[in-house]
Amino acid sequence: MARKMLVDGEAPVADGEQYDYDLFVIGAGSGGVRGSRTAASFGAKVAICELPFHPISSDWQGGHGGTCVIRGCVPKKILVYGASFRGEFEDSKNFGWEINGDINFNWKKLLENKTNEIVRLNGVYQRILGNSGVTMIEGAGSLVDAHTVEVSQPDGSKQRYTAKHILIATGSRAQRVNIPGKELAITSDEALSLEELPKRAVILGGGYIAVEFASIWRGMGAEVDLFYRRELPLRGFDDEMREVVARNLEGRGIKLHPGTNLSELSKTADGIKVVTDKGEELIADVVLFATGRTPNSDRLNLQVAGVEVDQIGAIKVDEYSRTSAPSVWAVGDVTNRINLTPVALMEATCFSKTVFGGQQVKPDYRDVPCAVFSIPPLSVVGLSEQQALEEAKGDILVFTSSFNPMKNSISKRQEKTIMKLVVDAETDRVLGASMCGPDAPEIIQGIAVALKCGATKASFDSTVGIHPSAAEEFVTMRTLTRRVSPTSKPKTNL
Repeated sequence: MARKMLVDGEAPVADGEQYDYDLFVIGAGSGGVRGSRTAASFGAKVAICELPFHPISSDWQGGHGGTCVIRGCVPKKILVYGASFRGEFEDSKNFGWEINGDINFNWKKLLENKTNEIVRLNGVYQRILGNSGVTMIEGAGSLVDAHTVEVSQPDGSKQRYTAKHILIATGSRAQRVNIPGKELAITSDEALSLEELPKRAVILGGGYIAVEFASIWRGMGAEVDLFYRRELPLRGFDDEMREVVARNLEGRGIKLHPGTNLSELSKTADGIKVVTDKGEELIADVVLFATGRTPNSDRLNLQVAGVEVDQIGAIKVDEYSRTSAPSVWAVGDVTNRINLTPVALMEATCFSKTVFGGQQVKPDYRDVPCAVFSIPPLSVVGLSEQQALEEAKGDILVFTSSFNPMKNSISKRQEKTIMKLVVDAETDRVLGASMCGPDAPEIIQGIAVALKCGATKASFDSTVGIHPSAAEEFVTMRTLTRRVSPTSKPKTNL
């Protein structure tokens, strides 16, 4: 008999009632794998279902590791590495490297090596689950009731499993804009597996994915036009840092089209004809829709178990990741909280500790760091200046540093690194930190620990820097850039 585990507010199971598993997990992405592994480590009997592996997702294709590993963070970062070499080759000349002749880029070789790596990682995740004692079942899972999951295989066969608890970790999928010719566009799934590298690319969107693919394709030699509705890309980030990213994109040769949307796509002999809402026309080899993602919840049959979703299909959960059905839980992008892989891992770990580890643990969403892997990258932790002003009871102190990295002083690349600290004037606590420049994610990860520990500006000032490094600028910003009152109007309309 499966173990009978209770969480506050949960009705006890009748004596003698049996389940196939203590926990059944739908979705073997980052959150699902973490949740199943940690639950098993607490002694739970666990099963997990996932679709057959394929680099491009569909109703019947997925793979262990999920979006991040197979068609997201990992392959994207591999392509960013590949695209970064273009700038490195240019910069190397003033360091004495004499490169004679053309430097050729082999897209198919990179694509093959990228695919080999995600195939390897898919296998790694399967071994991790197997070594943890988790039963792996291939197929698409959906609810029959609050304790039963039906798994459907591509051949049409179905099997049902019962569980004391069900964890939904099905992630999200890229969405398409509803305009004429939308079928001619691709999403990030296909962009990571294109057979041919485009020479002319049009990207619609101003978020992470749009900015990152603009950097990738430009770094590989393509002409890139980036269209977005706002005045600046990366809505939700610090406005000052958004301006820096926009300048860097233009400096790398990417054509920006702020305040512009696409209205129609059509196929021509020369490629895809793109028409904007301003009447502009251009021809592209590929059009990428990077306009957001939708929770993967529509095929889960949630209503039969009384699991509620919001207007976009995100599963509603409480602070412990519990849905409106007491035995059903959900973590990761399918809940549309903070849609980042490490956050899904945190949510899944807290779930397992709460349900199977005898600990009441809530995810802590304060000071979650993140990065945009543009070239160069942007990374932030804590509050932006605009967010700090909205939450502040008193004045905010802003410290900034703009400098030419030592490497650029030799390469002559005109691209400054920008750093910023946002500080509470009354308590001296550092509320937020951001950086745009080489190695920004590596540096901000360390800064995130300091913010999590409640570091003050005095703590930063008293820390000895590492010289020569860019990171030392964070502990040498002594001069106040500006003092801002909460009555000031943040630039939230950008």
